[in-house]
Amino acid sequence: MLMRTDPFREFDRISRELLGPGTWSAPTAMPMDAYREGDEYVVAFDLPGVTPEAIEIDVERNMLTVKAERRPVEHADTVQMELSERPLGVFSRQIVLADSLDTERIRADYDAGVLTLRIPIAERAKPRKISIGPVGDRKQIDA
Repeated sequence: MLMRTDPFREFDRISRELLGPGTWSAPTAMPMDAYREGDEYVVAFDLPGVTPEAIEIDVERNMLTVKAERRPVEHADTVQMELSERPLGVFSRQIVLADSLDTERIRADYDAGVLTLRIPIAERAKPRKISIGPVGDRKQIDA
């Protein structure tokens, strides 16, 4: 039900292997898991160190966009940074949602650095039984 649309994913993976993890100018992608649980799809994004106010979730037609910004931690003037490896900057991820998902009822939760989206399957896409009328009785079947 979820479709990937990241044609540069393999290129990003190779460049990370060659050049190392992301930096402020080129942050790494936000990792995610996606799975079906009953009548909904669950998508979980790892966003440690990001405040809920720095996360944007948009849906336009069937394109879901998650954007988050991890800002640098403010230190006192007496602090001298020795090493900074945690990626900073703006992270963005887009997912194409199937037409069978109900984008009007997406729920979002953020806990312990994990953004979890729950996307219900649309009623029109759920399996249903269609009854057949008796022979000789002409009726239109609404599916």
